[in-house]
Amino acid sequence: MKIITTNQELIHSISDERLLGRSIGFVPTMGALHQGHLDLIRASLDRNCYTVCSIFVNPTQFNDPKDLEKYPRTLSSDSEMLLKAGCDLLFAPDVAEIYPKVPDTTPSFDMIGMDRVMEGKFRPGHFDGVVQVVYRLLDLVKPDHLFMGLKDYQQQAIIGRMILALNLPVFLVSVETTREEDGLAMSSRNARLTPEWRQKAPIIFETLQAVKTDVLAGKNISRIEAFYFSKLTELGFRMEYLEICNPLTLQPISHFKDKAVVCIALWAGDVRLIDNILIVA
Repeated sequence: MKIITTNQELIHSISDERLLGRSIGFVPTMGALHQGHLDLIRASLDRNCYTVCSIFVNPTQFNDPKDLEKYPRTLSSDSEMLLKAGCDLLFAPDVAEIYPKVPDTTPSFDMIGMDRVMEGKFRPGHFDGVVQVVYRLLDLVKPDHLFMGLKDYQQQAIIGRMILALNLPVFLVSVETTREEDGLAMSSRNARLTPEWRQKAPIIFETLQAVKTDVLAGKNISRIEAFYFSKLTELGFRMEYLEICNPLTLQPISHFKDKAVVCIALWAGDVRLIDNILIVA
């Protein structure tokens, strides 16, 4: 596996692969890798001749500078994991490479309100940073396929909107959430859960499955949301949101027709967790 840190090295490496007629798959990450990230790498390897992974802790998507400081930097162990997984190239740039003083790297398009609900409501400006960094990375890598996990459903939906709105020459591949045996969605944050909260955490996915069952049974949407929000609160979780929404626009729905997504964010002690489940009639 080749490890590079500069845009120039990246451009040369990708150009060499292009000259050989190889398709490029790309997995953007912020490091602290786990099995879910490796599943994205394997999805890319299955579909492309050459797989690029980036590790870049993006400062523009952090609302709180303290969160940016605390974010784990584990480049050495991450590199070993990517090598074993079969990744071809690791791009680990510094901030100056991603955000040069000129030109402006911020794309302009209408997010149609997708950035103002759920995560956007509790983390204002977050998706401006996500869009900025993904757009910049796509411009540098110029992949044929972009691989993103469905665990961050809102994030991949907004990136899909960006690709469509700006007519970017890349195909977004959304990969199913990787879960622990007990159903907890894999996340680098899980390691910070206390033993007590780790034991409770599988209730999150169990709740999402119960919501899905109730929606498909035709129960009232707002009552479902209120019931399970209250139930999780009673169990000690500090709730932010539990919303049933349109999977394309992310706007709340009042009646279920044929498709929906249930998204949830809550605090398990001092650790913030998110998850979701798709509902298809």
